[in-house]
Amino acid sequence: MLLSGAKKITPIFHLFSSLKIIVLTILIVGCKTNETGFALDETETAAKIVAEANEDLKLIRKLYKENEGKVEQIKQAIKDNKIEDVRRIADDLVYIINDGMALGESAIEKISKAEKMNINQAYKQYLELKRASLEKQIEAFEFRRQAAVLLRDSFGTKDKFIIEKAKSDFKDKEENFRKHMEIARQLSAEANQLAKEAMREQ
Repeated sequence: MLLSGAKKITPIFHLFSSLKIIVLTILIVGCKTNETGFALDETETAAKIVAEANEDLKLIRKLYKENEGKVEQIKQAIKDNKIEDVRRIADDLVYIINDGMALGESAIEKISKAEKMNINQAYKQYLELKRASLEKQIEAFEFRRQAAVLLRDSFGTKDKFIIEKAKSDFKDKEENFRKHMEIARQLSAEANQLAKEAMREQ
């Protein structure tokens, strides 16, 4: 789930940068008392779990920085009809995305655990939106992974029909990737807005 081919980091790499803010915010927003007057005592534990999710994202960002531009390299290799380059880069991309998706799923599991705890409702909603955003991004990068597998496996043949179909399928999957990423961006933006409103209410 890793590469956009663009110069700036895609949402899956900076999604949890805002969770670092939450680790601080939860200690402010979450440390309220409920209607019975008892403190929400799982707040600190939830904050630690979110911090662990941040560690997963640090590793994802490291993968991104080390492999920035792979998709554009594939596109250029296709344009230049460099078959072996297409297959090599696509193969690299498959493994990179697999590693990134595993880290993303680990972060989702941690967020899910945190949001089930006895924490402030606004923070819970924030985590739900952030988790939904990351899940949508993982779906997006699954399209990109499938596209890379197609190119890796199809460009080894001399059958022009198969090669052209692979190119067409690659474009279709990249379009699905963009659509899913846009939904993910919207969910992430909603979560960020919710966090800002919660901060203003303090």
